[in-house]
Amino acid sequence: MTKEDREKLRETMTTKVAGLKEELLDLKELTRPEAPDCAIGRVSRMDAINNRSVNEAAMRNKQLKLSKLEEALEKIDSPDFGKCTCCGQEIPWGRIAIMPESTLCIRCASR
Repeated sequence: MTKEDREKLRETMTTKVAGLKEELLDLKELTRPEAPDCAIGRVSRMDAINNRSVNEAAMRNKQLKLSKLEEALEKIDSPDFGKCTCCGQEIPWGRIAIMPESTLCIRCASR
């Protein structure tokens, strides 16, 4: 991977990290508990509980992706960055460009 590729990737990753942080702030707002004294009906309360659990799952997924991206950003200058942790082969540029947090090549990830 060339230095230019790493710089492009660093920019992409930084943008993704910033976007994920914004999304997480929005999700935190959506997952706040509903006050029990709010005058909403039973069905509406059940719907609110269901929506909150869906948003909590989305928040967990985004937090995981954020932590993987931040970890990848720390390792981007490492000589091992972009190499599969399983087989040691170079991860194709297309995969790294789309999923910079990838640590496995396509073949190892599909196993």
